[in-house]
Amino acid sequence: MKNINWRGVDLNLLIAFSALMETRSVTKAAARLSIGQSAMSHNLSRLRALINDPLFERQGHQMIATDKAVELAPVIDNILHLVTTEILQPSDFTPQDYQGSFRIGLTDYAELLFAPALFDAITAQAPQCQLSFCNVDRNNYQSAIEEQKINLVIGSMKELPREFDSQYLYTEDHVCLFDSQATGLSVPVDLAHYIATPQALVTPDGKLASAVDSQLQQQGVSRHIAVGSSNFMTIRHLLTGRNLLCVVSTLMARVDIFHDNLTQCPPPVKIPNFDINMLWLRRNGSHPRVEWLRQIVSETITKRVAVLRQHS
Repeated sequence: MKNINWRGVDLNLLIAFSALMETRSVTKAAARLSIGQSAMSHNLSRLRALINDPLFERQGHQMIATDKAVELAPVIDNILHLVTTEILQPSDFTPQDYQGSFRIGLTDYAELLFAPALFDAITAQAPQCQLSFCNVDRNNYQSAIEEQKINLVIGSMKELPREFDSQYLYTEDHVCLFDSQATGLSVPVDLAHYIATPQALVTPDGKLASAVDSQLQQQGVSRHIAVGSSNFMTIRHLLTGRNLLCVVSTLMARVDIFHDNLTQCPPPVKIPNFDINMLWLRRNGSHPRVEWLRQIVSETITKRVAVLRQHS
């Protein structure tokens, strides 16, 4: 490898070789490539020096290929074909033939809501693929997407770094979720009953406070957060049969894997909505496989959100 003159390797020389092999004429090869005859002669000289072989020798009005040129012809044709089809004009992605893996980064929230629907939609079209759901959050998704070779990330990440592109999927809002018998609460829940009820908090970063507490403090009141967990399923199980209330995203409250008969209602405090986006590394965004995955993920999540919003 060290002795190869890589600076002398030029793809145009391979194109010139192919034209000479087909036409066996410097003049005709130059015309085919729309270059001057002197330029074609210069290319042939460079090829001879690079490969250390005459390659073509003139006999009358025709250039006769040497044995070396004949040996190289199918190899160079294959190289030019690969460059054309795999680099300059990559073939379309065919999901039914794909046997590789898709890696999707999901927050706990997104995985609970969308993993089954994504599995069904992706494997229906790419039945030979392997699908991996990778747990990410707003604090680790940048390192995770590189280290774990993640194709897409779904979540509420904001202020994206320059190397990421994103697509908006939907906007989420919030509801109060509680066991009406265990808490004694009825709908609607007013502010007084809200702050008087011990609360559970879904807390990805482990903090037992959120922007709601700052808002309540401005109103001169406070709430008691009795328990926190980064896992929504833990919080959901805790609510049944206990004097606890939790503010969760509306779609999370409506997910259909629980049979706990919890009550939902709008919170008595103003909680900002949040956007859910799909993220990917900009440098990989134009790959046909990633483009296909982005499309099917977007369509699947849009349909899933519509179904969940019909459940009241």
